[in-house]
Amino acid sequence: MVAGIGANGEAKKLVRVPKTAELIADELRSRIVRGVLKKGDALPTEVELVKQFGVSRPTLREAFRILESESLIVVRRGSRGGVLVSSPDISVAARDFGLLLQMSGTTLADVYDARKVLEPAAVEMLAARATPADVNDLRTAAGALAVLVNDGVEQADFNEWSAAAFRFHDLILERSGNTTLALFGAVLREVITRHMARAVTTSTDAAEIEKQFKQTIRVFTKLTNLIEAGEAAQARTFWSAHMDRAGRKMLWGDLARETVIDLFV
Repeated sequence: MVAGIGANGEAKKLVRVPKTAELIADELRSRIVRGVLKKGDALPTEVELVKQFGVSRPTLREAFRILESESLIVVRRGSRGGVLVSSPDISVAARDFGLLLQMSGTTLADVYDARKVLEPAAVEMLAARATPADVNDLRTAAGALAVLVNDGVEQADFNEWSAAAFRFHDLILERSGNTTLALFGAVLREVITRHMARAVTTSTDAAEIEKQFKQTIRVFTKLTNLIEAGEAAQARTFWSAHMDRAGRKMLWGDLARETVIDLFV
C-alpha cells in the first residue's frame, strides 16, 4: 500500500500496488482474451518466461496459480509437463454467482422475477432472427419432454422431466443472439433446475404434475409456432403471460420464501 500527503496536508487514500505476479498474470490474461494465445496453445517454458519477464520462478508460478484459478490455463506437471491455454468453464462462473446469491440471502422468488424479465426479452429477440435450425431445436426439446411425459407417471423420473423442460428455456436464451443473456441463463441454470426439481418432487399429486407438464408441452409448441412465424411482439407477450402463470405454480407455499441456499443444503 502506498500513501502520501495532499496539498492541504491531509493524508491521501491508500493505494494498493499490484504484486509482480499479478502484473504477469494481467499480461498473459490479456494475450489470452485478445486471442493472441488460443485454447490449446502451449505457453513458452518457465525458463523462457522467467527470462522474458525478468522474474524468479516462484513469482512466475504465483502468476500461473492466478490464471489457473480463473480456468485460463492448465498446468501439467511431470516430465511431459507444461502450461496449456484453456477457456473459462461456465460452471466456474455459475458456482461463484451461486455462492453470491446464497450469501446474499436471495429468495427463489427473486430469482424467478429476474427470469421473468430476461426470458420474454430473449423470446422477442429470438423470434426476430430465428433460423430453421433454431425452430427445429426448439421442437426437438419440446418433443423430448413429450416422450418422457407420455411414458406416464408410473415410469416418471420427475428430475429428468424438469431437466428436459429447462432445456427449452436454455435454448431461448442461447439462441436469442445476445451473448450476455445467454451467459446469464447459463449461470442461473443450476439454481433453476434444482428449484424445478424441488418444486416437482415436493408435490404429492403426481397426476397434477403430469397434467402441468402436458400443458407445458402445449405452451412450448405454441411459442415455437410464434417464433417460426416471426411474431416477435406476440411471442414476448405470450411467454411473459406463461411465466407469470408458471411462477405462481412453481412458487407455491413456502417455496417462494425459500432462499437459494436452501437448494444446496
